[in-house]
Amino acid sequence: MQSLKINNLVLQQDNKTLLSINETVDGGEVLTIMGPSGSGKSTFLNWLVGMLPEGFQASGALYLNDQDISDMASHLRHIGLLYQDPLLFPHLSVEGNIAFAMPKGDKKERRQTITEALKQVGLEGMGQRSPNSLSGGQQARVALLRVLLSQPKAILLDEPFSKLDSQLRQEIRELVFEQIKLYNIPAIMVTHDESDAVAAKGKVITLASVPA
Repeated sequence: MQSLKINNLVLQQDNKTLLSINETVDGGEVLTIMGPSGSGKSTFLNWLVGMLPEGFQASGALYLNDQDISDMASHLRHIGLLYQDPLLFPHLSVEGNIAFAMPKGDKKERRQTITEALKQVGLEGMGQRSPNSLSGGQQARVALLRVLLSQPKAILLDEPFSKLDSQLRQEIRELVFEQIKLYNIPAIMVTHDESDAVAAKGKVITLASVPA
């Protein structure tokens, strides 16, 4: 069973506790973290990927599929990140962008996997297009596929829908949560938008603002 377990995490800055979390997220589930700016949401994501900024202290442990990865280097954690910006490489095609993050393997098989994945998200035949020729919604889909096909063991969503207009937001959001379920990956989403939390249909943790 795939799972991401946050074991008694306490995050502090200058001896002030920002947050304390003790949660397990199973495969296909989305844990939503909400809270005002400065409540520790971004720092929490940094801790999850192993890049806690200077000046912050953390106690507790992180388990991915029952393996303690608390002290593991970021690039070895197999945690995918989906941001509010697609961050696609303009010099690579759509296919090239997706292939960039995929594990090495047979070229033909990789190409076939990409072709099938593009079809699944309504981008059939767009593999050779430049990312700049795509709409915002299409770019968001390519960014999602790039994360999914990198075969992450968990996914972090950092305000991933905040730059999309409301209709597109709903569409891409449904697609993202559907794919997380399909791939059976544990996911944690940071958002300011309550409708994101409702759509995720998972547990919601609301962080308090930290007193000055």
